[in-house]
Amino acid sequence: MPWWTSSVNRLLEQVLLHGARLAEPGEFTKRAFLNGRIDLSQAEAVMDLIRAKTDKAMNVALKQLDGKLSKLVHQLRQKLIETVAHVEVNIDYPEYEDVEEMSHQMLREKTNEVYQEVDKLLSMARQGKILREGIATAIIGRPNVGKSSLLNAFVQETKAIVTDIPGTTRDIIEEYVNVRGGIPLRLVDTAGIRETEDIVERIGGVERSRQALKESDLILLVLNYGEALTEEDHNLFKAVEGLEYIVIVNKTDLEAKLDLEEVKQLAGKQKVITTALIEDKGMDTLEEAIASLFFEGELDTGDLSYVSNVRHIQLLQETLSSLTDAIDAMDAEMPIDLIQIDVTRAWELLGEIVGDTMQDSLIDQLFSQFCLGK
Repeated sequence: MPWWTSSVNRLLEQVLLHGARLAEPGEFTKRAFLNGRIDLSQAEAVMDLIRAKTDKAMNVALKQLDGKLSKLVHQLRQKLIETVAHVEVNIDYPEYEDVEEMSHQMLREKTNEVYQEVDKLLSMARQGKILREGIATAIIGRPNVGKSSLLNAFVQETKAIVTDIPGTTRDIIEEYVNVRGGIPLRLVDTAGIRETEDIVERIGGVERSRQALKESDLILLVLNYGEALTEEDHNLFKAVEGLEYIVIVNKTDLEAKLDLEEVKQLAGKQKVITTALIEDKGMDTLEEAIASLFFEGELDTGDLSYVSNVRHIQLLQETLSSLTDAIDAMDAEMPIDLIQIDVTRAWELLGEIVGDTMQDSLIDQLFSQFCLGK
């Protein structure tokens, strides 16, 4: 221990004794929020910026920190509050003839404008969440088909042991990588999903592999070109039915024993990619397939407003639900003063995104997730 550590500790003790305190998680960002320098969505962007794993994710966080999402939310709230105020004036001051009476048609037009903008934000939510958290990607296949080689090809370094012995990967190995266009993958190299007598494999890796499969956004199912399909391969195809997956036929440098036509029939509409990882062949095609699957090609973080925060997505979904209720009420020709209840609720929900209509306890909980200080 350096000689000056004791002196620093004693100095800190004296400072604390005289009224100072240690900074709490998110202390400085929270102060900026409470003093009106930034709103809540911008404060959350600080943590997104710190946790960004790619340049694209960083750009999205920077735009949110710059207030791009905030400005849009404030514009939508302004449209809603003007609509609610118009209705209130009609109800409270019917004698004001110079104020146009709010009709169902006018209310529908204004509500639809906000509805379309919220729906557009939610349509980008999946991509935004991927940029923030990465595509949870499970690499599965029976033992010794090249799962660990695929992981190593993605990260371009040896993270998993690659041998000819089945069952070498006994645990789940996780790694974050960036593929074409800056799309983050949270890769999980699983132990072979199979029945095994080895209790270490069964408890340590295989069972968790099955769990990883259920929690994945994308599954990379690896097959061996040098071996015919086995019962275990067929079971894996059954396990991924109804899920998003890509079939990777590896080891195409070996003599062909796999029936590719049978593989394509089993895969149905899912993509089938051939690779020879030992010769660095096929990775570009695979990365392109992943990018097109989730982002339809090139990823644009320029003018688009990506919603990546789970809290924001939930609030936008609730906002859309309230606006839908309002539109349904208009279709039923219910009184406008009743319809405005749902419109007001949508206004309040949007306010929670930027922190205008949020309880103090929830704000404290959000900032408690920050690192110390910040």
